[in-house]
Amino acid sequence: MDKITTVQVRMSTKTKLENLKIAKGESMDSVIERLTVLAIDEEPLSKDEIRGIRQSLKEIEQGKIRPANEVYKKLGI
Repeated sequence: MDKITTVQVRMSTKTKLENLKIAKGESMDSVIERLTVLAIDEEPLSKDEIRGIRQSLKEIEQGKIRPANEVYKKLGI
């Protein structure tokens, strides 16, 4: 079993952590563990994904976008 330590946090941070509990008896350790898992990206973006994002941002800057309702209408949704 892992050793246990004490961590100092501001009361405002503790309150935020308390509000993130998904069950009444959930421990702070469980909340913090869940947050760390969410924060660490095990699968970073590929070069192709990054290139696609950059291209999309460029198109947005150039005004090559359409409102969602227009796209839905075109797709018959």
